[in-house]
Amino acid sequence: MTPHAPTVEVLEAQEAEDRQRRVAGSLIARGCRVGDRVVFCLGSSADLICAVLGAARIGVIPVLLNATLTEAERGVLIADAQPTVTVLGQADLSLLLTGRPAELAPFPLTRPMHYTSGTTGRPKGVTTGVWDEDTARAVFEDEAAVWQFDPHDLHMVCSPLYHTVSVRFSAGTLLSGGSLAILSRFDATTALEVLRRLRPTTAFLVPTHLQRILQLGELGGDEQFASLRLLAHAGAPCPPSLKRATMERVRPGAVWEFYGSTEAQFTVCGPDEWLEHPGTVGRARVGRRLAIAAVDDGDLPESIDDEVGTIWCDMPPFARFSYWGNERATREAWRGTACTVGDLGRLDGDGYLYLTGRRHDLIISGGVNVYPAEVEAVLAAVPGVVQLAVFGRPDDQWGQKVCVAYVADGPGAEDDMRAAAATHLAPYKRPKEYFGTGELPHTATGKVMRRAIPRHLGLASDSDA
Repeated sequence: MTPHAPTVEVLEAQEAEDRQRRVAGSLIARGCRVGDRVVFCLGSSADLICAVLGAARIGVIPVLLNATLTEAERGVLIADAQPTVTVLGQADLSLLLTGRPAELAPFPLTRPMHYTSGTTGRPKGVTTGVWDEDTARAVFEDEAAVWQFDPHDLHMVCSPLYHTVSVRFSAGTLLSGGSLAILSRFDATTALEVLRRLRPTTAFLVPTHLQRILQLGELGGDEQFASLRLLAHAGAPCPPSLKRATMERVRPGAVWEFYGSTEAQFTVCGPDEWLEHPGTVGRARVGRRLAIAAVDDGDLPESIDDEVGTIWCDMPPFARFSYWGNERATREAWRGTACTVGDLGRLDGDGYLYLTGRRHDLIISGGVNVYPAEVEAVLAAVPGVVQLAVFGRPDDQWGQKVCVAYVADGPGAEDDMRAAAATHLAPYKRPKEYFGTGELPHTATGKVMRRAIPRHLGLASDSDA
């Protein structure tokens, strides 16, 4: 069955302001206080971004969950977040818009809490806590200085609003007086129609989105997206050929890349910089300092040129984050004013950062994080599965695709694992390929060598894993 085309909503700043005030009034009437949490788990819409900002501008922390999670997956995160209010459907969301208008702070007093995971697959809520108004202004100005939000902007929202980047660009545009064109879900044909008909001035897309748009048969061979002054991308490695093809479709200077995570934003890279330093994700943003450290270093070094290690970034005070209810993970992420999310990279002599690996075992598919341990926990429960390991393989469309290698004691295991994945895992977490094998590669201590699996299966070298 072919899914119906997504809807497109245009939201102007003044209309958004009115909706935000009504949401704020509803939350206050329901007993929400500063520092409380409200959970949202539904697809992108104008109402959703207004609800998120309405909460944040009274100091209530929005918790944004992936709308494709299964009920069981969603329930675990809701229990962890301990919300005062939970919004799981359009009826709940619409009701929030009927409140008595309340006063709002000029800028959001918090960032939404998004869940990410470590190598164990245990979800962790990333939160900034609640700021005072001066700090809130500093956060907004830090973002605005990079992207130059303008009241004449129309920003195309393609990625789901439960992604941190979508909220950041949307909020910055609206608070600067601009407008949004919001796709209820990404669809390449619809995105192309928006580019042609509404002529947005800014957009954020992950490389998978870019590739799908450029592969459309109805796209003219020399068609230009001349309205875009800014086309930002991040979320997954972007093949150089795709980046160059994108640059050919927009005005000079429009294609920008950045590197960051749910936790923090680290670098920014303009098109001229990328052309001069192919493969880089840029240099540290203003007010930040990058450093590369060996995993066991006790101190943050001044600089290690062209040596691979863990990426650390010294952050301004307003960029501090913590992991909700997880003091140990928070301590491990920080050394004084510098933080890491465990990614690996190197710095050249000019301060340009090159990524050499993501968080240990992390798979980034279509710009979305997939954690092998979480997938393995579901598949390992299937009868007949003796051992398995989930890993990522390079993929031209998705950046990486989720795969599983397994050892089974009889036939039918693959079908049963596919059924279990369809029942218990969101679509983006489900393996795309299954490889049966007689054994998996192990270290001398008995641990599965995940990065060696592709070579073990005759698929690729270790460095491609």
